[in-house]
Amino acid sequence: MDDFDRRLINRLQRGLPLVRQPWQHVAEELQSRPCEVLDRLHDLLEDGVLTRFGPMFDIEQFGGAFTLAALAVPEARFETVAAQLNALVQVAHNYRREHHWNMWFVLACASATELAATLSRIEALTGLTVLNLPKEHTYHVGLYFPV
Repeated sequence: MDDFDRRLINRLQRGLPLVRQPWQHVAEELQSRPCEVLDRLHDLLEDGVLTRFGPMFDIEQFGGAFTLAALAVPEARFETVAAQLNALVQVAHNYRREHHWNMWFVLACASATELAATLSRIEALTGLTVLNLPKEHTYHVGLYFPV
């Protein structure tokens, strides 16, 4: 990762401008060209430096439902269960925790009915009990990690 990559990551954490040509605008800020910005972004994603780049939506505003959930996965099955979860389109992401509930994941579904069905499907698929932790309150935190 070079200085341009760092500046690009820092800039993109603040979002894209709502203009006709956002990549041109970002490129100008970084004293570059839009094709260079997009090529570098693609490289950062391809190399795994960035795992995701895209908009954040409040799915509930569109009639959808989401939840934070966890599983207590035996270590010998951890990778298998992770692959099972990753195969589900409703799983936004999952990660390991150092805790009895060692696999945490976010489900995003088109409806509350689909959310309930997906939780049941995960239990049937894995043979494990899902700890469902639905949101009680919304907090907006300006998260920024300077690189």
